[in-house]
Amino acid sequence: MKAPQPPKGVKDEKVKKSFKKEKQVQQLPLRGQGGLVILADGDFPVHPAAVRILEAAATIVCCDGAAEKLCRYGKQPDYIVGDMDSLPADMKARYADRIHCVPSQETNDLTKAVTFCVQRGARQLTILGAGGLREDHTLANISLLADYSGQCRVDMVTNYGTFKAIRETTTFECTAGQRVSIFTLTPGVPVTIAGFKYPLTGALLDSWWKGSLNETTGTSFTISFGKGGIFILFIAF
Repeated sequence: MKAPQPPKGVKDEKVKKSFKKEKQVQQLPLRGQGGLVILADGDFPVHPAAVRILEAAATIVCCDGAAEKLCRYGKQPDYIVGDMDSLPADMKARYADRIHCVPSQETNDLTKAVTFCVQRGARQLTILGAGGLREDHTLANISLLADYSGQCRVDMVTNYGTFKAIRETTTFECTAGQRVSIFTLTPGVPVTIAGFKYPLTGALLDSWWKGSLNETTGTSFTISFGKGGIFILFIAF
């Protein structure tokens, strides 16, 4: 990816140096693309499915204070991204070589971590630890999947299931009896769902409850919708 350049006419050497530093950071490779995990600072993974993802990760990018939880668990962060407002001073010193500080408050630490990975070539990643604790944080993190889905393939795995965002008609493999909820940030886009106990045809999910608590009936299900739609699925364990 082409590194950002300072605006034309900029003569301030400090500004030029900041762009040069960013260029150097953007050239830093990730340590393996096969199992890239972002660990957020919410509920730490305890469900076996979430723990397996954490254990198999080739690269772990921690959102700020999540690095402390990861170390208590017995693993080391490859990178720590965020505004560093919740990382203890001793850990800032210990992991100074892998900290990527983004002081801006225009985005949260999770978005900073996703941006960090995408800028370095990530095309697929899994987010752990983004649920639990404060409900407003959880809702915000889930809604951000809509933004992330336009940049790379992202799964958000909690201790209860997996959230996925889709921007086009998609068929998923499943087993009969799986519990699935469907939400949207584009309530004006009709959706048709097949392979469920409660199918929908051209429905408008203009309230969050309308696509929730469904159940699969076979080995696959399909979510169909037109241009401009963004739907978020929760597939329970």
